Amino acid sequence: MSVKRGALVAVGSIAALAVVIGGAVAWIGGKSLGPLLPPPEQCTATVNGATVELELEQAESAAIIAGVAVRRGLPGRAVTIALATAYQESGLRNVKHGDRDSLGLFQQRPSQGWGTAKQVQDPHYAAGKFYDALVKIKNYQTLPVTVAADRVQRSAFPNAYADHEADARVLASAFTGNSKAVFSCVVNPGDVPAQTTGKNGLTPRADAVRRDLLATFGKLSTGGYAPEGVSTGHMEGSAHYEGRAVDVFVRPISAANTTKGWAMAQYLVARAKMLNIQTIIFSDKIWTAGGRSDSGWRDYTPPERAGDPKILRHLDHVHVDVLEQ
Repeated sequence: MSVKRGALVAVGSIAALAVVIGGAVAWIGGKSLGPLLPPPEQCTATVNGATVELELEQAESAAIIAGVAVRRGLPGRAVTIALATAYQESGLRNVKHGDRDSLGLFQQRPSQGWGTAKQVQDPHYAAGKFYDALVKIKNYQTLPVTVAADRVQRSAFPNAYADHEADARVLASAFTGNSKAVFSCVVNPGDVPAQTTGKNGLTPRADAVRRDLLATFGKLSTGGYAPEGVSTGHMEGSAHYEGRAVDVFVRPISAANTTKGWAMAQYLVARAKMLNIQTIIFSDKIWTAGGRSDSGWRDYTPPERAGDPKILRHLDHVHVDVLEQ
């Protein structure tokens, strides 16, 4: 017997069966069995009522572009210009083709001195080269996005950058941490193999997260792991005890450090699928991959145990842990 989408079929003593494919809900006998398929993976950012949707690949790239600017201490305007440019040039995808020898997120041309083909397809390198050129433009922060972008890119269609300015502004605000808990992704984790801890006490997956953060944000203060492992200082059942978690400290607690913490927290959400991230906690908020990721950032209730409330509430550090086997 075949069941068509949305069809009602009598089955024995069961009054009715309704089946809807594609993340909708199955009903049998008037009772919900829950979603048949997980919701589609995508990312959203909402700032001041404006919402931007991204595919995971786009989010991963946008996060790096913004993170490199945060590392350099550049203003949000620089990020807006860079994101609007990458939107127009590549759709925020690290493409391996383009006009003549143009490559990568910004369609930079090796023949024009931007670097080797391999370099310009490295998002960190490409973003850095874009900012190198941007900051040399006098008063770039006050110029229209189209003008500033074109002076870097020398585009044949400079006005096209304006088409992406509004979306770029929303993403820049989120990824620089100036807008907090506004960027989230729906991520459906896959199966992962079991891993043992390495020399620094982290599993390879957890260490990949640590290294990814360092590659984008530069020198950071991290903890929650040790060569021989950790056995105290965290709540019962903590991923820290299994070497699956890293804490990124933003001390002392201040407005500037909280902003940086949110830049890193939302960066991690954007790269959660690629890095097999399970949980991110920061500043009274929590994000988790899987069935609850479509709820975005949720209020976090700290464990009821002795300790500094600021630490328990994760006000001074971003917690990130990865999937277990």
